[in-house]
Parts: sequence; structure tokens; C-alpha cells
Amino acid sequence: MGISGFGPSFLIGVDAIRQAHGSRLATLAGRRLTGFAVVRFVEDGDWFADCPVVLDFDGIQVEVCHWKLDELSIDWDTIDTAATITGWESSELTPRWSHSDERLEPFVGHELREVTLLEWQPADSDLAAGTVAVEFTFASGCLRIVNGLDENSIEVGAAHPDYVRHRLGH
Repeated sequence: MGISGFGPSFLIGVDAIRQAHGSRLATLAGRRLTGFAVVRFVEDGDWFADCPVVLDFDGIQVEVCHWKLDELSIDWDTIDTAATITGWESSELTPRWSHSDERLEPFVGHELREVTLLEWQPADSDLAAGTVAVEFTFASGCLRIVNGLDENSIEVGAAHPDYVRHRLGH
């Protein structure tokens, strides 16, 4: 993707993600969301949802990226969002890091209460069953980065009841 420092390590399933990142995600509780970055195209401002969502909690940067139907990469302090995204010279579109997003902006400055892994387990057969979302809970509400079926999706508010909650740090 041409993102400086981005070397994703994709995992499948809540157990693998919890083992690799659960304790570190839990330690974010009590920190403030001080910034974020997403990739948008210069030409139209559209969000490029294939790229990681970067959240900064008082200097600890967590980078969340979904891929394929069931893979999730969580990385820590690897992406330089000040660096130019390269390798797109022959493309019609120019990706650039943006610190603007109407879903994320309301949470900036707020203290994180909890991080939870959510596992999609609908009652009926579903192609997305087993996918894992990362939920960040603030006093003002919840923010989730979910699998949008081969890309990231950002949701706010209450989680769908078909998610099974896997609390961290408890």
C-alpha cells in the first residue's frame, strides 16, 4: 500500500488476536484518544477503507486493519502518518493521511474506559461469522473498527446483538 512502517501481521479468530494483543489493548484503558489518522483520496476525499485505522492514545499508537473475510492485523507504533504514501504514481487517485473523520472526531480528547474484542456470531448462517471487531468504549459512547468484508468499517453506538463480547483485562 506504500504506507511507511506498515507491515501487517494478520491473525484469524478471537483467540489468536486476544493472545497476541489482548493484554496490550487492555492497558490502553485510562488513556485519552489524542488523535487518529485514516487514508483518504485527495481527489474526492473518499476514505480508502483498505488502509489501517490509526488511533493515538496519549502517545501509544494502535493500528487496526481488516483484510479478506476474517483476517485482522493490530500493530503498535509502526506507521508514520506524516510520511507520504508512495507507489501510487500511475494511479488516478492520490492517497494521503487525513486527521478528519466525522465518526472518530467526537471521541478525541476523551478517556478510554475499555477495549473489547467482539466476535460476530449470528444465529443464522453468515459469511462473516467469526470475524472480530475491536471496540473502544468511552464515557460518551463506543467506537468499533469492524470487518467490512475485506476492508475496515467504522461503527459508533451500541454494537449489534449478534456480537459476542470478549472483555480484556478482567
